[in-house]
Amino acid sequence: MSGPNDSYDPKEVAALSDDALSGAVDAGAAAFAAAADLDALAEAHTAHLGARSPIALARRELGALPPQARADAGRRVNEALAALTAAYDERHVALERDRDERVLIEETVDVTLPWDRAPAGGRHPLTLIQERVADVFIAMGWEVAEGPEVEAAWFNFDALNIPPAHPARETQDTLWLDPPEAGVLLRTQTSPVQIRALLERGAPCYIAVPGRVYRQEALDATHSAVFHQLEGLAVDEGLTMGDLRGTLDALARAMFGPEARTRLRPDHYPFTEPSADVDLECWVCHGTSTEPGAEPCRTCRSEGWVEWGGSGMVHPVVLASAGIDPQRYTGFAFGMGLERTLMSRHDMSDIRDLVEGDVRVTAAMGREA
Repeated sequence: MSGPNDSYDPKEVAALSDDALSGAVDAGAAAFAAAADLDALAEAHTAHLGARSPIALARRELGALPPQARADAGRRVNEALAALTAAYDERHVALERDRDERVLIEETVDVTLPWDRAPAGGRHPLTLIQERVADVFIAMGWEVAEGPEVEAAWFNFDALNIPPAHPARETQDTLWLDPPEAGVLLRTQTSPVQIRALLERGAPCYIAVPGRVYRQEALDATHSAVFHQLEGLAVDEGLTMGDLRGTLDALARAMFGPEARTRLRPDHYPFTEPSADVDLECWVCHGTSTEPGAEPCRTCRSEGWVEWGGSGMVHPVVLASAGIDPQRYTGFAFGMGLERTLMSRHDMSDIRDLVEGDVRVTAAMGREA
C-alpha cells in the first residue's frame, strides 16, 4: 500500500485503475445476473459488494492517495459502486417478483373448498320419514303417540284379540325375552299403542304412532327383522270404512304425490273386522313386470304391487278391551311399513341399503326423506 505523503500518479495503484474498476463492475453485474434465487444473489452480494470485495479494497486505497489525486479516484470508485449497487437492486427486485409469483401458484389456497375435513353428513332418512309422516297427521288434527319397544304380551296380543293359540305368537315370528313364560317380548307391531292410547285418552281418539318393531324374518329385498311401522288409529262415533279409505288416500298422496296408486285387498287381521291389505304400485317396474315377456322384478316379484300395510275397522273386542263401548263408538286402524314408504319415494329396490351403514345413503337422502 502507498504511503500518504508519496508523490505519484494514482493510476499506478492497480486497484484504482479504470480497467480494475470496470472489471469489478462487469464481474459483479454478471454474478448478479447469473443468480437463480435470492440465496444465490446474497452470496454474489457478499463477493462483489461485501467487506472484502474488489470495490471495498479499492476504497481502502483512497486514504493513501495524495489530496490532489484522491478526489478523482474517489469519484471513479463511487461510480463503480453505484453501478454495482444498481445492478444488485435490479436483480433483487426481479428475483423477489419471481418468488412471489411462484408462491402464489405453489401455495395457493382454494377458499371454495370446505374449511374442515369432516363431511357435513345428514340425518338418517328413516328418522326424517317418521317426522314427515307425523307432520301429515298433525296437519289433519291427529296426535302423535309413543309406546315401549319391550312390551307385555297382553298389550301385544291378548288385548288385540290374538288368542294364545294364534300362529303369530310362535317363535318363528316373535322375539321373546328370557324367560319366555314371563310374557315379555320385543313388540311385533305398533298396534299395542292403540290399547295404551285408548286406556289413557278414551274416546274420541285420533293418534299416529311411528316406531320400531321386531320380528324373526329372513332378510331380503323387502323384509328385515327390525323395521319401522306407522300405526294409525281413529275411534269416534259414526266412523266407517269410507273414512279409512279417505285417510289412506290422503296419506298416499302426501307421501308419493297425486299420481300415487293404491289398492285394498280383503284380508284377515284379528284386531280389525272387516280387514284389508293396502298395496302400492311397484315403484321399480310400475307394474310392467306382469306383462308377458317382461323383465322380472325382484322388488314386487313380478306382481306389479308391493304390500304397504294392513288396515280395517277396529274389532269390537279390541274396543271393549280398552274400556270403550263398541255399541257407541267405531274406529279404524292401519299399519304401514316406513321402509317401504321410503323405498317407494326414492325408487329403491333393496331394503338392505337402509340398514347396512353406507354413508352415501344418508348423504344422498338425509336432507329430504
